[in-house]
Amino acid sequence: MLEAKYYLFLNPYPKHAFSHCPKCNTRTKMRKYCLVIHIEPRHFISLNKTCRYCQYCNLIIIKKQDLEQVLYWICEQNSLNIIGNDYFVYGTMERKDWKKGQQNKFDSKQLMEHTYPFKDIWLFEVEPAGWVSNPNKDKKACSN
Repeated sequence: MLEAKYYLFLNPYPKHAFSHCPKCNTRTKMRKYCLVIHIEPRHFISLNKTCRYCQYCNLIIIKKQDLEQVLYWICEQNSLNIIGNDYFVYGTMERKDWKKGQQNKFDSKQLMEHTYPFKDIWLFEVEPAGWVSNPNKDKKACSN
């Protein structure tokens, strides 16, 4: 197994793209990553996917809804009876290794030997923008 390389945020918010890093507020870039995903009970999928990336935090942001649509399509096309099973985004691999794996069909041991696991999985909460009531405001100022 290779040394951990990136942090991961699996974005559960369908309406928030995180064009800015939720940690440092720097503008994120779009990058393709070869992701290694484990689906219960014992299935591994390597997927070349475009994700948001913060170069300062080494944070890869994957939109959960988009990932699940791709996983559903892959499982459906390959007649895998694992649709809806729990999954875990384990890490990334180099594009050259991903291409070799697509041709040679790595077994799970070989796949793990070429995978950089994530350092950690980060969670962020979205605070909705907009008006927030101020309980200390004088109520008389609001009356007509």
